[in-house]
Amino acid sequence: MKIKWFICLIFSGFFGFSVQAQTEEEAVKAVINSLFDGMRAKNAAQISNAFSSDAIMQTIQDKPEGTMIGNNSVQDFAKSIGSVPAETMLDERLTDYVIQVDANMATAWTPYQFFVNDKFSHCGVNSFQLVKINGTWKIVYIIDTRRKDACVE
Repeated sequence: MKIKWFICLIFSGFFGFSVQAQTEEEAVKAVINSLFDGMRAKNAAQISNAFSSDAIMQTIQDKPEGTMIGNNSVQDFAKSIGSVPAETMLDERLTDYVIQVDANMATAWTPYQFFVNDKFSHCGVNSFQLVKINGTWKIVYIIDTRRKDACVE
C-alpha cells in the first residue's frame, strides 16, 4: 500500500511540474514577444497576427514645433517591415516588462532599445493595451516614445 502511494506521489509530482498552465501575464508577454520576433524575421503575417483587426498604432514625436503624435496602420507597419532588405537586421530589445491584467484587458509597459544591424538606433518605451478576444490576447493599441539618449537599462 505504501509503495502505491509513493508511486502515485512521484507521478503526480512529475506530471504536476511538467504540465503547468501559462499565466495570463505570460500569455500577454508571449504575444508581445511574437510581435518582435516577427519584426526580426521580417514576417508581415506574424506581425499582423499579434494585433486585433482594428488596432491603433501611434508614436510620440518630439519636433522643434513641439510634441506631436504620429499614426500608422498595422497593415502599413507590417508591410514596411516585411519589405526591409534581407541584409538589414532590425532588433527591438525589450529591457523589462510590467504587465497588469484584469479579466479580458491587459496593459504592458516595455522599455526598449532598437538596433539596426547591431548598431544602436534609438530607445524608448512601448505602452500596449491588449484585449482577450475569443480566448486569444491581441494588441488593440500601442503608443511609444523614441529618443537617442537617456535610455532605460
